[in-house]
Amino acid sequence: MFTIDIVLQDIPLPISVHRKESEAANSLYQEILQVMRSGSSDLVELTCDKDEEKKVAVKGNMICAVNINKRSGGMAEGRVPGFFAATAVSE
Repeated sequence: MFTIDIVLQDIPLPISVHRKESEAANSLYQEILQVMRSGSSDLVELTCDKDEEKKVAVKGNMICAVNINKRSGGMAEGRVPGFFAATAVSE
């Protein structure tokens, strides 16, 4: 299972959709990159392979970043959603 995280302007949490196959995940990633490069305000409609009732539409010019991760099993191998995780250091 592959997770594609999409970060939108002024929204702190990413939108995530899943693809079962590597080719489908990479295809969606390239499609989103193309929309980002064009700067178009057209809607990008996304569905999720994991939860087929999950649908979302976003304006292409609102997308700031896209990330793709491979998930194995039920856990994301210690990864949190999004691009980074802040950790507190106690002294």
